[in-house]
Amino acid sequence: MRVTAVGCSGSFPGPDSPASCYLVEAEHEGRTWRVVLDLGSGSLGPLQRYVDPRSLDAVVLSHLHPDHCLDVCGLYVMLSYGPDRPPGAGGRMRVLAPADAPDRLARAYGVDAPEPLDDRLDFEALRPREPVRVGPFTITPVPVWHPVECYGLRVEADGAVLAYTADTDRCDTLDELCVDATLVLADCAYVDGRDDDSHGVHMSGSRAAAAAVSAGGVARLMLTHIPAWNAPRVCHDQAAAVWPGEVEVCRPGQTYEL
Repeated sequence: MRVTAVGCSGSFPGPDSPASCYLVEAEHEGRTWRVVLDLGSGSLGPLQRYVDPRSLDAVVLSHLHPDHCLDVCGLYVMLSYGPDRPPGAGGRMRVLAPADAPDRLARAYGVDAPEPLDDRLDFEALRPREPVRVGPFTITPVPVWHPVECYGLRVEADGAVLAYTADTDRCDTLDELCVDATLVLADCAYVDGRDDDSHGVHMSGSRAAAAAVSAGGVARLMLTHIPAWNAPRVCHDQAAAVWPGEVEVCRPGQTYEL
């Protein structure tokens, strides 16, 4: 399994990265299977450097804030009006997301009902702790702590485990999400000393590291969702004060082998 950080900027696209989007790939049954975890604002353009978005096997949305879902509207345009959809891509695009995604994205697209999007997007509601299969991937949504319905995504394939926290503050459910993970992609939008009084939205580097330590068995910790106004080195150092191993910082355009 390999993960490409198409976009990893927190809360909005930054000068060097779009918002959240992670392309996850694995070989299975003679072909490469591809899903994206989130399709946030600004991510659809650079995603095309790595794959024709119309050929994805699924889009998985952790939650419905714009920096994690808004470019599904652009994907709908590609699916609806592109001259040639790649062979073998099947019918409608699978979109695994919180239950109100059809209405939320239809309104973002500019219509008053979800039906106009259903001709190209096959919405499936995520259910807490109910695994979903996409080719070789088993994807388990785990509820996390954010102001809206939000799921951390545990992706398993080829004996590897990717734990993507999405947007969350530290919470007990991160233990089940991250335990024995090959790689934890951890929200790090906050900074210790600046955001200490804010709870239930995001983690800082130290909170992310503490969550990974608490889960147990985590091999790699990588900070992501760092907004443009944060200094990545500060986030790194705050995590390194807690995490016993190497702290990695997610970089847009980088591919990570698991």
